[in-house]
Amino acid sequence: MKFAGVNLDEPRVMGVINVSPESFYKGSVRNDEKALAETAVRMVEEGASFIDIGAKSTAPYLETQIPLEEEIRRAVWAVKVVKDAVDVPVSIDTTSAKVAEEALKAGADIINDVTGFKGDPEMAKVASEYSAPAVLCAHGNVRNFSDPVRTVIEFLEESLTIAEEHGVEDVAVDPAIGFLRPEWPPWYEWDSKVIANLNLLKLLGKPILVGISRKSFIGAITGRKDPSERLAGSLSATAIAVLKGARIVRAHDVRETLDAIKVAEFIGRFST
Repeated sequence: MKFAGVNLDEPRVMGVINVSPESFYKGSVRNDEKALAETAVRMVEEGASFIDIGAKSTAPYLETQIPLEEEIRRAVWAVKVVKDAVDVPVSIDTTSAKVAEEALKAGADIINDVTGFKGDPEMAKVASEYSAPAVLCAHGNVRNFSDPVRTVIEFLEESLTIAEEHGVEDVAVDPAIGFLRPEWPPWYEWDSKVIANLNLLKLLGKPILVGISRKSFIGAITGRKDPSERLAGSLSATAIAVLKGARIVRAHDVRETLDAIKVAEFIGRFST
């Protein structure tokens, strides 16, 4: 199994770099060229197989609106800097087809769309036109509050249908940890149920990508309100996700995450 040309015979890390000051984890933000390039180089040296760039925060609980022109400016600048610094596939984390297109023109390789091709109606067209691999997140209005996993699968099936209709075949699926927030059950239970049963997403036939790093459900479980204190909890959840079938882990902390992945996968080989 491959994604964006990268062999997924073992789980891989997608390093996260944000150029959006409004992002929930300030430790991930880089706003000058030298720091951005150095961070990308370090992540690849530590074992990242992909770099994911966010030019606008997509955290569902934050006020993150910025002008489209500003998101484009940030995205194009960051993609060019990172592509000059490292030789791994770079994804642009955006819900805007225009941002995605300009980032692809600047050298980005992958579209990472947290709306799963359901937000901007032009997004799937852009992916098709540029033959861009895509990360599709589970997205939609929660209908069945009692079954988080079934809901996630249904949302992803809808997104995969859109991708198929546009000829976008190189796709990874993301269960959207932290994004689906029903009134009940609490979001941290919802996310935990999805991770615990991540193996059921294998029926979709696509690589499973998870974004767990320092998210609020980790804080809710551990009592760590500050994202900077959530690394240990993130690594615990990462190990479980890998044992359940995740092939790509989107993370802020590449070296530590890769260690957790290696140990989880090695131990998992001896499962009976």
